[in-house]
Amino acid sequence: MIPLSLAEIAAIVGGQPYDVPDPSVTVTGPVVKDSRDVRQGSLFAAFAGERVDGHDYARRAFDAGAVAVLASRPVGVPAIVVDDVVGALGALARTVVERLGTTVVALTGSAGKTSTKDLIAQLLERKAPTVWTPGSLNNEIGLPLTALSATAETRHLVLEMGAKGIGHIHYLADLTPPRIGLVLNVGSAHIGEFGSREAIAQAKGELVEVLPEDGAAILNADDPLVRAMASRTKARVLLFGEAADADVRGENVRLTDDGRPAFALHTPTGCSDVTLRLYGEHHVSNALAAAAVAHELGMSVTEIAEALSGAGTLSRWRMEVTERPDGVTVVNDAYNANPESMKAALRALAAMGKARRAGGGRTWAVLGQMAELGDASLAEHDAVGRIAVRLNVSKLVAVGGQEASWLQLGAYNEGSWGEESVHVSDAEAAVDLLRSELRPGDVVLVKASRSVGLERVALALLETTEGEVAVR
Repeated sequence: MIPLSLAEIAAIVGGQPYDVPDPSVTVTGPVVKDSRDVRQGSLFAAFAGERVDGHDYARRAFDAGAVAVLASRPVGVPAIVVDDVVGALGALARTVVERLGTTVVALTGSAGKTSTKDLIAQLLERKAPTVWTPGSLNNEIGLPLTALSATAETRHLVLEMGAKGIGHIHYLADLTPPRIGLVLNVGSAHIGEFGSREAIAQAKGELVEVLPEDGAAILNADDPLVRAMASRTKARVLLFGEAADADVRGENVRLTDDGRPAFALHTPTGCSDVTLRLYGEHHVSNALAAAAVAHELGMSVTEIAEALSGAGTLSRWRMEVTERPDGVTVVNDAYNANPESMKAALRALAAMGKARRAGGGRTWAVLGQMAELGDASLAEHDAVGRIAVRLNVSKLVAVGGQEASWLQLGAYNEGSWGEESVHVSDAEAAVDLLRSELRPGDVVLVKASRSVGLERVALALLETTEGEVAVR
C-alpha cells in the first residue's frame, strides 16, 4: 500500500483512533485480514466471522509488526475503530486507487474469471508493474485487499469481480472504478440464487454501466447475452471471440495431440499464431479476452501471442496437469465447478485421452457436486453424467451424496451397459478405488464445487504429504 499515517487513514474511513500514542505513525506494509500474514508496517483488518473473530488476534498481529488494527471495537492495542470494517476497507481502497492513478481492469463472468485474470496478469506484467487478484478473492473483502496491495510503482490493477446478487458488481466497481471492463460469459453458475440467466446477465452487465466514456467495454462476441451489453455502456466497445465481426478474433482453432489449444490470433494490428500451455479448448475464449485487454493497453499482436504462448496457471487446482512417475496423469481442476466449466473440463479430458488410447490408456472423470444450482440441480447433474459417456470417457466416478448420485444416474442411463460409471460415498472411497484400478497411460480428471473439497483425491493420487493428510 502507499504509505499513509494513522491520522490519514482515520480521516478516510471516518474512524476513531484508540490507544494510538502517535497518529503520525505510518502504515507502510500490506493490509491483511489474517494475523499470520502480518509484516512489519502492516494494517490488520479485524473481521468478526461466524467461527473466528479477528479482534481476538489483534494483540498477535500487533506483536508481529502491525502498526494498528482496523476494528469495530477497541482491542487493547493501537486501533482505528469504525462502525463497519468492510465498508471502511472499501473506502480506504477507493482513496488509494484514486491517488495511484493506476489503470484498473475489472472482469466478471460465470466461468473462467480466475483463469482469464491470470492470463491478463501475465500479459500486462510484461508491459509494466501489475497487481492482480490472488486466487478468487473477488468479493467485498478480497477486492479492496487486492487494491490496497498496489504501490506507487503499480501501473495496472487487474481485479476479478464476483456477483452474489443484483447491485453487487456495481458496489465493487464503485470501490475501484475501472477504465477497462471485461465480461466473459453468462452461464448457469449461481442460477439457484439469481433465478435465470437473464438475471445473471443483468448483474454481470453492471460492470459496463459504470465505465467512463474514455474507457473500454470488452465483450464476448460469441455470447448473445454478453454482446447485448454493448447497449448498456457509454464506453467504447471491443468484441472478442471466434465470431467474424470480433475485433480480437481466434481462427483455425484446434487442439494439439496432448489437448492444448492452438489458434491464429487476429487483432486490429495484425495476426500471429498462439499455442497455449493450458489444457482444454475452453481456454481459447479466455485467451482471446486477455488478448483484447492487452491490445487495448497497447501491446502488439506479436507481443500478445508470445506472452499467451508462454503463460501458465497462477492459481491452484485449476486444470493443474501432473504426470506421475508411473505414467498416470492427474488433472486437478477441483477448485470449483458449474455446468459450463464441468463440460469444458470433460471435453479437455477427452482430448487428452485420444493420444493415449492407442497405448491402452483410459480416461477417468472423478466428479462431485455442482453447488448453487437450485431447481436446475437434478437436470444439470444428469446432463453432465450423460456428456461424460458421450465423450467416451472410460469411467465416471461420482463422489458424494445425492447430487453425485444424479451424475452417476445420468451416465448409467446414457451408457450401453452401465459399466461407464460408479458412485462412491466420499473422497477416501474414490482414492481407494483409483489406487487399485489405475494403470500407466491413464488420465484422471478431478472436479467439483469448492465446498466438496475433492482436491483431496488429486493430492492423494499424487502421493504428496498434503494429500495423504487431507484424505485421512
